[in-house]
Amino acid sequence: MVVEGKKLSKKLEEIHEKIKAEIPWEPVGPTPMPEIPDLRQWDMRLLKTYAPFYAPFCDLCCFCTYGKCDLTEGRRGACGIDIATQQARFVLLACLIGCSAHAAHGGHILEFLIERHGPDKKIDLGTFIDVEAPNIRTVVGLKPETLGDLQIALEYVFKEIAHLLDSCHTGQEGSALDYESKALHASMLDHVGMEIADIAQIVGFGFPTSVADTPLVDMGWGAIDKSKPVILLAGHNPATSTVVIDYLREHNLEDQVEVGGLCCTALETTRYSNRAKIVGPLSRALFFMRTGIADVIMTDEQCIRTDTPQEAAKVGSAVIACLDKAMYGLEDATEMDADEIVRRMVDNKEQFAILDSPRAAEVAVRVAMAIAPQRKKEWVAEEEAIELAKKCTNCGICEQVCPNLFSIGDGITEVAKGNFDLIRQQFLQCIGCGKCEQECPNKVPIFKIMQTAASMETWKCRAGRGPVMDTEIRNVGAPITLGTIPGIIALVGCSNYPNIDDVADMVDEFARRKYIVVLTGCAAMVAGMKKDKDGLTVYEKYPPNFDAGGVINIGSCVSNAHISGAAIKIANIFAALPLRGNYEVMADYVLNRVGACGVAWGAMSQKAASIGTGFNRLGIPVVLGPHSSKYRRLFLSRKEEDDWKVMDARKREIVDTVEPAPEHLAYVCETKEKAMPMIAKLCIRRNDTPQGRAIKLNHYISLYRKYIGGGLPEDIHLFVRRDADIPLVYKKEVRAYLQEIGWQPREPIGLPTLIGTYATKVPLDAVIH
Repeated sequence: MVVEGKKLSKKLEEIHEKIKAEIPWEPVGPTPMPEIPDLRQWDMRLLKTYAPFYAPFCDLCCFCTYGKCDLTEGRRGACGIDIATQQARFVLLACLIGCSAHAAHGGHILEFLIERHGPDKKIDLGTFIDVEAPNIRTVVGLKPETLGDLQIALEYVFKEIAHLLDSCHTGQEGSALDYESKALHASMLDHVGMEIADIAQIVGFGFPTSVADTPLVDMGWGAIDKSKPVILLAGHNPATSTVVIDYLREHNLEDQVEVGGLCCTALETTRYSNRAKIVGPLSRALFFMRTGIADVIMTDEQCIRTDTPQEAAKVGSAVIACLDKAMYGLEDATEMDADEIVRRMVDNKEQFAILDSPRAAEVAVRVAMAIAPQRKKEWVAEEEAIELAKKCTNCGICEQVCPNLFSIGDGITEVAKGNFDLIRQQFLQCIGCGKCEQECPNKVPIFKIMQTAASMETWKCRAGRGPVMDTEIRNVGAPITLGTIPGIIALVGCSNYPNIDDVADMVDEFARRKYIVVLTGCAAMVAGMKKDKDGLTVYEKYPPNFDAGGVINIGSCVSNAHISGAAIKIANIFAALPLRGNYEVMADYVLNRVGACGVAWGAMSQKAASIGTGFNRLGIPVVLGPHSSKYRRLFLSRKEEDDWKVMDARKREIVDTVEPAPEHLAYVCETKEKAMPMIAKLCIRRNDTPQGRAIKLNHYISLYRKYIGGGLPEDIHLFVRRDADIPLVYKKEVRAYLQEIGWQPREPIGLPTLIGTYATKVPLDAVIH
């Protein structure tokens, strides 16, 4: 095959055949279906400025039978590995687990939907979306038109996962930086896998698309009508939950059976049914299961309690494991007669794995309706809680094992006195791990007592809307890249929060300041779990449009691909840069020109690690909550000491900008008060106009003063290029400070890019359009 006068290699010929390169919707860029080495130079350029900072959990390596090996004080293991490389290997493994979870989810959904609709089912995301798959188009080089086309992209992801996992074997990679490059590669693939999964779901299940104003959904324990049979769906995969809804509709039972969800399955189910309810994020799973309100619990995959069968048995809830990823050692009843399964579950209280979705749905509904009338579903009364609390001696063991170090004993002691104020506050902050109750020497039923502290209030969460519309990108492209919309804030990830209210507080703060705020996953739920003085949640206070001041629930974990996709669309739709197989150009544009910052405030899972690291490769910084230091690695610059040179593409010369913009790629903050000024600062970009920079610095300074206090931020001089950059309200004060330290003005860069500052196949002309 010859392309543009050049004969392609056999490997590239095969890639061009897979991605249908002969269809000329865009020219094929330099890296279609990139393999491990293909974007390594981009990674190394990022890692030059944003060097990995490691915080080992353990100084030993126990990875193979050579060990244990002590890696302290410059020692190497028996295989030759050092401590930095060992930490980087763990990071890669975490990112691979996360990537595999989403890719396998996408694979299962594709199989399910292709069996239902066939491989030729057209991908149609509605009137206002033409760039349907920005991650797939950019990374793979393929424009998917059918469900079958998504399989091509998925097979590429699976192949790369195998090669990356291979590198983790004992006696393989010996460089921490190369492991980090591989982690960045795995995490980029994760965004492809997520995009495959959610596009398939939207097309196959009819989820919302090309619409901003999706319905508001009832959320919280008080939203669940426990007078009805209750089915609780836990996990992430809608191939289970949607079939339950279908069964209820087909048998006219939607009004008779209550369906609620935990974690992302809740978000997927409410995209499918306006009668489904959201119980809450993963941190509420153990609490809710122990109430016994769920008659049947159906688990699918990812972020589900591994002790679900045991906890359900304690309260008499039935359990059905619906996917092969988590079968809990249960008998596989997939081929068993439905009547027999129902009989054994009702009469013998047996639990089963049922891997056929229609059968699992039928059994779940029938069992719930059969056992619900026999079960007592009552909250613990305050009088009972007071008596239970009297067993507590306030020995302090619960506080020692609590990840958030709460003085739970003090809270329980107050309950014994009839005061529930402290335990209510602790419930809000609790991540629901159950360690306190497990370790209690007096067997105080802490979670049962906390039922009295759990709010019966009903909150609102907007149903997930899916991709950002192309029309919205056209409207906001200029103000985002010029800085007059100060930034896009993406709150994503899990519910391992230091305080569950933090997310709603951050959403409210940035939406009021006219940032665009997007949310996914557990963060999207907990944002709605706080009301203002008027009784409104952030979803009721702010518009659902992707525009200044909007608060947008994009959807579940796999919907994170639409956030990275929106950044790519700004480069492609607004800046008219070709994206096909052109990852470096897209990432370079985002890093230098798109003011965006991710916030994974409660990140705990391997999926969150790969989601965040995927954003990092695309040039989007991520602020992490305090527990995320346990991921072992951050990407930090050293401000003035690091390399902030860029190419001015218009002048074709390398310029030292001095300004650390953005300053870090992965950064941990201990409190929301420290996080919010950092988030605002990480939205600063080299491409900001004077007006845009002044707006961003106004928010940075005012947030710094509001939450940290004192005078000006000590690094403000690094972000002022000329007098016009100084916010009007702080002009006098900033000028005085700049004069005091001997600041000198600098010219803004017309077209900043890293292309041309490192070895790459991408020509400088590729960033100019």
